[in-house]
Amino acid sequence: MSKKTDKNEERSSGVGGLLGSLADLLGKLSDLADKGEELSKSGEFSSGEDKKIKGVYGFSVKMGLGREGLKVEPFGNIHRDAGSGEAVVEENREPVIDIFEEEKYTLIVAEMPGIGVSDVQLTLKDDLLTVHAEHGDKKYYKEILLPRTYTRDRLDISCNNGIVEIKCRN
Repeated sequence: MSKKTDKNEERSSGVGGLLGSLADLLGKLSDLADKGEELSKSGEFSSGEDKKIKGVYGFSVKMGLGREGLKVEPFGNIHRDAGSGEAVVEENREPVIDIFEEEKYTLIVAEMPGIGVSDVQLTLKDDLLTVHAEHGDKKYYKEILLPRTYTRDRLDISCNNGIVEIKCRN
C-alpha cells in the first residue's frame, strides 16, 4: 500500500527540506531584487532583572539596481565587541538610514522614533556627518559618509513622527 505525502511534509524533512527552504529564500530574494524594494527585520528585548537595559537589533536588506546588488545593514544598539567577541548593549541606538542622491541635493532619511527636530544635533567634518539625537530614554548616534564635502550652512533638517530628513544641498 502506498502512502501519499503532503508536499510541505516532504520539504520539511531531510536534505530535501533544506534545499526546498533555500529555493524558497532565493525565490523571495529574486522577487525583492526585481522590485528594488527593502526588507527589514528587527526585535527589541529587555533584561528581566533590570528593565533599564534595553537591546534593539535589526537588519535591513536592500536590493539595489546595477552595481549595488544585495546590501545588508545592521542597526540598533547591540554590537559584537572586537576584543572578546561577546555581544554588548550600548547606550545609543544606531538608526536605520537611507541615502538618496538627487540632482540638487543628497537626502538622508533616518528612522528615530520618539525624536523631534529640536532633539537632533548634526556635526559635519568634510564628508563625514555625525547625527546625535536624544529625547528621554531614546538615544541615537550615527556617522554617515557623504558622497562629497558639504558645509554646515548647506544642511536643512526636518522631522515628522520620528522620520528625520537631512538635505545636503549641492
